[in-house]
Amino acid sequence: MQSKQMMLCAGTALSVLAGVAPAWAQAAGEQEAGQASEELIIVTGSRIQRSGFDAPTPTTVLGVEELAQGNRPSIAQALNDVPQFRATSTPATTTGNTNAAASQADLRGLTSVRTLTLLNGHRFTGSADLNSVPQNVVKRVDVVTGGASAAWGSGAVAGVVNIILDDEMTGVKLGLNTGVSTYGDGNRYGADAAWGTNFADGRGHFMIAGEYMDDKGAWDRDSRKHMKAGLFQRADGQLVLADDVKYTILNRGGSILSLTAAPYNLVFNPDGSVGPLPLGSETFGQQTIGGGGQSLYEYLSVSTPYERSNVFARASYDITDTAKIWIDGSYNRMSADFGFFPDTPIAVIMPDNAFLTDTARAQLADAGVTGPFVLGRILDDVGPDRFLNYRYTRRNLEVAVGIDGTIGDKWTYRAYYDHGELKNDQWLDNQRITANFNRAVDSVLVGGTPVCRVNADADPANNDPACVPLNLLGNGNITDAARAYAFASGGAVTTTKLDAAGVSLSGELFSTWAGPVDVAVGSDWRWEEFVTNSTDPYSVTRALTPLSFSATNGGFNVKEFFVEVNVPLLDVADTARLEVNGAARYSDYSTSGGIWTWKTGSTLRLVNDLLLRAVYSRDIRSPSINEYYLARATNLGNMIDPYRSNALALNVYSYTGGNPDLDPEISHTLTLGGSYSPNFAPGLRLSADFYKIKIDDVIVTLTGQDVLGLCYQQFPDDDLCGGLVERNNDGTLLSVLRTFRNLAKYQTKGLDLEASYQMPLGSGTLSFRALATHVFELLIDDGVRTTDRAGIVGGDTLFSTPKWRGTGTITYQDERFGTDLRFRYVDGGIYSDQIGPNGQPILNNDISSRTYVDVGLRVKVGEFMLYGNVNNVFNLSSPRTQYTNPNYEVMGRYFSGGVKLNF
Repeated sequence: MQSKQMMLCAGTALSVLAGVAPAWAQAAGEQEAGQASEELIIVTGSRIQRSGFDAPTPTTVLGVEELAQGNRPSIAQALNDVPQFRATSTPATTTGNTNAAASQADLRGLTSVRTLTLLNGHRFTGSADLNSVPQNVVKRVDVVTGGASAAWGSGAVAGVVNIILDDEMTGVKLGLNTGVSTYGDGNRYGADAAWGTNFADGRGHFMIAGEYMDDKGAWDRDSRKHMKAGLFQRADGQLVLADDVKYTILNRGGSILSLTAAPYNLVFNPDGSVGPLPLGSETFGQQTIGGGGQSLYEYLSVSTPYERSNVFARASYDITDTAKIWIDGSYNRMSADFGFFPDTPIAVIMPDNAFLTDTARAQLADAGVTGPFVLGRILDDVGPDRFLNYRYTRRNLEVAVGIDGTIGDKWTYRAYYDHGELKNDQWLDNQRITANFNRAVDSVLVGGTPVCRVNADADPANNDPACVPLNLLGNGNITDAARAYAFASGGAVTTTKLDAAGVSLSGELFSTWAGPVDVAVGSDWRWEEFVTNSTDPYSVTRALTPLSFSATNGGFNVKEFFVEVNVPLLDVADTARLEVNGAARYSDYSTSGGIWTWKTGSTLRLVNDLLLRAVYSRDIRSPSINEYYLARATNLGNMIDPYRSNALALNVYSYTGGNPDLDPEISHTLTLGGSYSPNFAPGLRLSADFYKIKIDDVIVTLTGQDVLGLCYQQFPDDDLCGGLVERNNDGTLLSVLRTFRNLAKYQTKGLDLEASYQMPLGSGTLSFRALATHVFELLIDDGVRTTDRAGIVGGDTLFSTPKWRGTGTITYQDERFGTDLRFRYVDGGIYSDQIGPNGQPILNNDISSRTYVDVGLRVKVGEFMLYGNVNNVFNLSSPRTQYTNPNYEVMGRYFSGGVKLNF
């Protein structure tokens, strides 16, 4: 087979690890050695493939050594340690979420839908959860930290993550690993294996890899500081952050409220008697600090459990000396079954309720409660599973085929086709059948026997023979028969399908006085479909509370054509080299029609040491299938009606759903920066890149209250707001429509910094590396108001983002021993910009910064590699948080380790 030229197409803003040098340095090394490498490395910063080319778009290359630091259980969680990423979706941020345990890549904190994730350069369904990618065959990850839609297509607004697999692996890899938190939870157990071999005298190659992971989740919120905190409103309207904030209006035995929902501070004991609610140090309205009450969040896990299995196989064959065909196949299964959170019904209890004992009536009368009252209940005693229980199985199957080759010594081509199907079977148990529950709660005594009131009525047309009385007074008193009548499981089986195909050709078009002009051209096709295979019968009629699963069906296709050109304008040896780069892509969507994306940029290298770069791009994100076709979902709540002098409207329905008339989001990105690698200090590299991203026509769904406010602002004389608002004949507010719309604008700008140095030490290598990102602003205009989320770091705020994040690593490695010392800095800020009823910000709003220290150790014993790792060595606690926080560690100190065998 012909020798392949080393091609590294990267304008690396950050250091290139694991033996992959910057393009210019690699090219110089080749010239000195007088020979070409056998390995083809094409970094994702550009579609053009040419030795020595530095793309203007900043690109980070993360090798296996760096991805292994911290011993994270998935690629996405390893990427979250890089400052440009935000841990938006992880097992620790989806503890009460139907996307539980999923892990996605989120560049710049603009949400994962604005980061395009690829596998070996093509789209794949597994990008929705990077648990699907076996880590033991990942060779490197390319991270393009800038707009890249012209090169790679829709979704690359914040950048591109391209996971590159080790396609040429030979031999056997075996591994076992485990981990546990310092609190004795978070146990995980894993195993992996991989095998690769050549055949047909080296013309063919086959590899297969598998992984298994069983993560038990973390549940101890009591031992972890600040994990049961939240906002508390004092009597004077002042908001304050406090630990152990609990409800006065909700209780696991039932909190007794007036018909206006004011608490009496009385609760039902488990046996149905009435007693005082043990209040905490400070109480006002619906909340108390401490005491004997409950909060919903104390039922949630710290990190959700999951079990996963992965299998990946690849075969390739050189059909000629210049053409290789290949086929990939993968299988991934994620599953879990765990307590979600309790339901919280508010029920009216009549004075003649069948389960209200004489003792309880007397106790209520002594407290001044003589008529009907409202019961605020935390349902944590519904059958053997106790409360809402979520269970799912996500299965992903994917097959890709393709051909790669060269034409002469100046042109390369590639063609591929990928088909993937992600099947999601999910269920939420112990939900209320709304109508049945209401009938069962309203029970009376007939002949000394509890009977549903509807069956005690003499009118036979107004009864339900199946109704079984339900005892909510106290805890643990719900019978199996009542549970079977009033509660049910809701669920759905859905399938996401992706078919993607592409062809590309790149090479040298002609040469000028400054060098060859390179071009890449190609076409991509994509078909996406979402199908609801089945839903439970209750969801079909929207009969369940809190969640009836919606049936969503729809799809779209897109045809795309792109071209990229690189033109050298100046090349003076050892003095200056100037190149300009441009790309354009036309995309034709079956839903919204045609749209252009483009980019233009240039690089200037001075005296081989200094690289300056600039790029400006127009990028897009097409709407997702959910945003297009989500079936109507219903919410019920109270709203302030601005058309009726801000009167309170009770029990207003708000409907959300897909919108087939959505247009793509449009983004403009500017990147300016450069890197410096002085000849007088071999191994030293410094870089800085400024970025500014502005996204228009952002797709959002507003709250019902915000829809009303926006309607009144724009159409003060139309109280129906063009059909978005529905009213009774008397003008009473009935419903608000809040479907997905192109309303918002996002804008962020910041600075990426890096310094790295490598030097020999003894028989090994000592490396230093520091990465940092500073976010100057993150402006979120949701169509109603604009706020700067940079420096808002409370986990309850959408897009909360520290202004500074940084990672510094000191690594030593030789043939037998290796160690890492890593520092992760997360800036502080404020918890929230929320203003209290007194017009003042939160009293103790400041959150301090954290610097986490991680230690890793590797020792080779014979053919075995033993390794251990401790993350968050000093067990720093998270800031006060009501639910979770994607910016800070919530697990505490975590120990992990294992053994590897390669032969």
